[in-house]
This record gives sequence, C-alpha cells and structure tokens, in this order.
Amino acid sequence: MSEATGAGSTRTDIVRQSAVIAAAVFMLIGATVGGGAFGGAPVNELQNGALAADGSYLAPAGPAFAIWTVIYIGLAGYTIWQALPAQRTDARQRRAGWWIAGSMVLNGLWLVAARFGTLVLTVLVIAALLAVLARIIVLLGASRARNGIDRLLVDATMGLHFGWVTIATVANAAAWLTQTLPADLEAQADAWGVGVLAVVTMIGAASALATGRLAPAIASAWGLAWLAVGRLAGEPASAAIGVTAVAAAAVVLGAGVYAALRARRLSA
Repeated sequence: MSEATGAGSTRTDIVRQSAVIAAAVFMLIGATVGGGAFGGAPVNELQNGALAADGSYLAPAGPAFAIWTVIYIGLAGYTIWQALPAQRTDARQRRAGWWIAGSMVLNGLWLVAARFGTLVLTVLVIAALLAVLARIIVLLGASRARNGIDRLLVDATMGLHFGWVTIATVANAAAWLTQTLPADLEAQADAWGVGVLAVVTMIGAASALATGRLAPAIASAWGLAWLAVGRLAGEPASAAIGVTAVAAAAVVLGAGVYAALRARRLSA
C-alpha cells in the first residue's frame, strides 16, 4: 500500500467525500444567512457591535476580514478537488478529510451563532474551530503534498484558515470579555493586550517552527498587522498594543519564512 493512494476505494471514502461536500454547502449557507445576505444587520453590527473593528482592543481593522474571501475560495476549490475519483483513496484525505469537513461546519456555525446566538456561544464555536484546524495541520504534516494543487488547495488553504482563526479567536474572546467585564478595567487594557499579543507571538512562531509551514504565519501576520492599524489609526486607540502588534506580525512572519526555507532545505 503506497502513501499516496492507500488501499482500494471503500464506501467510507465515498461517504467522506460526500460529507465534505455537504459541509461546504452548510458553510456557504451559514455564511450567506449569518452574513445578512437575506436581510438583517451585517456581522460587525451583531451582538451590540461587539464583533466590530472597534469592539475591543484586540480587534483587527475592517480590511483584515477580506482574507475570508481567499479562504472561502480555497475551501470551495478544495471541496471540488477532493471529490474527484483520484482523491478518493488518497492517504492524506483519509487522515484529514473528516476533520476538514468538521472545520467547515464550525465555520458556518459561527456565523449562525453570531446572528442568532450569544457572544459566549461564538467564543465556544471559534475555539472549537481553532482546535479542529490545529488537528488538521498536524495530520497534514505527517506527509508531504503530492503536487502543486495539493499544496495550494490543502496545505495553503488550511494553513491560512488556521492562521487567521488563531487571531480571530483572540479577537472574539476579547470582544466577549469587553462586553462582560466591568468597564473600569479598561484602564488595564494596554497591559492585558500587550500580554496577550506576547503569548500569540510565541504560539505563532512556535507553530511555524514546528510545522515548517508558511501559510499559517502569513495569515496570522496579516491579522496582527491590521490589529496594529486598528489601534494606531482607529478606535479604541492604543499605541502600546499597536506597536506590539507590529512587532508580533514581524516575528511570526519571520519565523514562518525561516521555517519554510529550512523545511525546503531538509527535503531537497
């Protein structure tokens, strides 16, 4: 049995491919309904504005969320590609396919929770999404992509999804805490924000070095850079958090580039 193709096709393989398609459909429906395409307030106005760019000290500026377009295109491309007969017995898809389906379900569920649920529910859903994406990155790391399409639609797409959701989870949790904790704690926002970003930097750099993947670092650095823009040029303003976010973006991206180059040298 080869790593690339695994054993012969089974009913479970077909069910897995179908589950990924169903999950993608659910995600797109959730994004459409939750995003307000059929009426209602946009996402940044939901939950009393907690999810807006000015909802907390750790919220990225509005343009940061354009990365979702790239991620959704990648996930749609992945869904079509994995459904091809050639991918039915692919060993990587057998390992990660069900988890990727789960990530798309949670992705769509977050938008539904944001519109129809509570802020704490959105935190729980995005935390679960982050955990599932971390598991996917680990599973994909067990073997190399077979070709450029595999690298683009699987490794790059899942990496961007993981890296961005890492930052989005921090922002979501900060939004919830901002709405929950006493207002007089805002005086300590700089200290808490800098501390959280220091932890995010260590996690992002460690993740890049451990996996040798650049895509998660790119997405995390993107989110951190726009977080810096939000604090340095928007509200709520915080020079300390903004400058720390710039440094964090540079460190995470630098770690990603170094790790990717090292992985390439080792595989050459």
